[in-house]
Amino acid sequence: MLFRESVARVAERTTRNAEGMLEEQLAEQLAERFVRVHGYRPGHSEVRSWRRSIPALTDALLDAGLGQVEMLIEYGLPLTSKRADVVLAGVHPKTREPSYVVVELKQWSQAYPDEDDEPMLCRVDGYARPVLNPIEQVRGYCAYLASFNGALAQNPERIAGVAYLHNATEFGVSGLYTAQQDEQGRMFTEERRGEFVGYLQSRLAAAPGAEAADALLAGRTRPSRQLMDVAAREVREREQFVLLDEQRVAYEMVLRAVQRAHGSDHKEVVIVTGGPGTGKSVIALSLLGELYRQGLPALHATGSQSFTKTMRKVAGARKREVQDLFKYFNSFMTSQRNSLDVLLCDEAHRIRETSANRYTRAEHRTGRPQVDELIDVARVPVFLLDQHQVVRPGEIGRVTEIRAAAERRGLRCREVSLDSQFRCGGSDAYLQWVVRLLGLEGDGPVAWEPDGRMQLEIAESPAEMEALLEERRAKGYGARMSAGYCWRWSDAKPGEPLPADVVIGDWARPWNLKGERSVMGAPPSALWATDPAGFGQVGCVYTAQGFEYDWSGVILGPDLVWRTDHWEVDRTASKDPVFKRSTPTEDVNLLIRNTYKVLLTRGMVGTVLYSTDPETRAKLREFAGQAGATAGGGTR
Repeated sequence: MLFRESVARVAERTTRNAEGMLEEQLAEQLAERFVRVHGYRPGHSEVRSWRRSIPALTDALLDAGLGQVEMLIEYGLPLTSKRADVVLAGVHPKTREPSYVVVELKQWSQAYPDEDDEPMLCRVDGYARPVLNPIEQVRGYCAYLASFNGALAQNPERIAGVAYLHNATEFGVSGLYTAQQDEQGRMFTEERRGEFVGYLQSRLAAAPGAEAADALLAGRTRPSRQLMDVAAREVREREQFVLLDEQRVAYEMVLRAVQRAHGSDHKEVVIVTGGPGTGKSVIALSLLGELYRQGLPALHATGSQSFTKTMRKVAGARKREVQDLFKYFNSFMTSQRNSLDVLLCDEAHRIRETSANRYTRAEHRTGRPQVDELIDVARVPVFLLDQHQVVRPGEIGRVTEIRAAAERRGLRCREVSLDSQFRCGGSDAYLQWVVRLLGLEGDGPVAWEPDGRMQLEIAESPAEMEALLEERRAKGYGARMSAGYCWRWSDAKPGEPLPADVVIGDWARPWNLKGERSVMGAPPSALWATDPAGFGQVGCVYTAQGFEYDWSGVILGPDLVWRTDHWEVDRTASKDPVFKRSTPTEDVNLLIRNTYKVLLTRGMVGTVLYSTDPETRAKLREFAGQAGATAGGGTR
């Protein structure tokens, strides 16, 4: 949340003089707080929205006699970086119980349904791509808050949602009204301002809202539904995830592409891009569940053995046909064209140049690009990817490659970008800190400023890191340790202790298992990230990628060290067998940084970071805002 005050106080800041000086003052305060919370400056369009939309809302609230209601401006939804424009907190006029109204403010003058008069998605002048109907957008916010805020979990009737299009005429947005409206999702325009005022009075009394606001802000955040724990219900029963904004746009875009494919001999490609935790796999599972319930031929595919095997185990625990929904990218070498309605290519950044490997039969070694196979097999191939997670030579899963493959076939290619993320406690600031720390974006590392969403610790030894994680596990959190691939990886032998290959001083721990069978209580490789017995072994990027856990301990090995004022990559320190002598140094440098980006973005609650190099450790303490801290000290 960026700002909280009563309606009357906010109105004073925005309407005191004709020149709008105090309006400017409020916008600047919001911008300054935005930088502190998110780590970057808001865009001009967002600041302009604050200046124009907030006064329009406060005017309506004052006309309704609701000056004592509390306004929570840019209210952050729990466990995600998504924000509601305003949440109004007050007392219900009839029940006298706490009452909340989520308000989505739009400056649009007109908007219309996207294609085929479908109301779920809409087109707005100046937007290159369709966006979610604001009625559906605010309804999603309400459902999400009811699911994750303890103050609402037992009383979902206390929250309502409304979109206020204060610049729009009824004629300009009439097509949007075909979307279903209810208490958690409805819409008003400036022409219906009187009705909007009446609606506000029906949900909020002319009484102080401070206590209700306190209760909402103090509401315990319910734990995130871990992706794997709900996969079975997601696929076999009904949707368990609440999709927000761009996630819902991607979901609807795919379903409509499927409808077009059925309506005529049609084929198109959909690309969904987003960083760690933006919900790509959630979208894939939601779509798979819906298509599965409709009886449509669809499959989920990845290039990750760990992810695919885990999905088969959890989602298909009791049904073999559900297990069979989860495939690998190289499963379609001999498949017939358009034999599927939809192929959901999750973690598509792991697409390789070809599907052939040393086990491929000679007659199938055609050299055909893997992306062509994936596009050809389905009428609607969907690619969900993060280009910054390419960590192996030969991985070519980039938007340009997929778009080019679609263009070669004359296919329409639609794209959706997921901006909000749900990993790392929904902390945009932490993700910005990570990519700048590693030199992947921005002008270099910056000091971490705690934002209340993500916790960061710098350990002085691997033993201290492990002890900190054990402490969190004792409190009920999940935790894992991972490291750069800088130590040899021995094979485990049946009946013998796992070889402790990761040796740092007198501390030694084994890598996670390579194989598919449990050894001495340690889970097989594919289940390391999800089986509680995975703690105690050190995971690598190939077993951690695609998964999340509460606390993440990360060991920076000697392949990435800080020297004076910059990072240095030492390819000779890497034991990763995928790096060959022929792999260009420039590629190795990027792939190693991408590797640590993946490892540093697995935690949902916090990260404990340790480097084997003393100079790097000292610099990490500085970057983490812990310079001069004693061992064990940190941001807790």
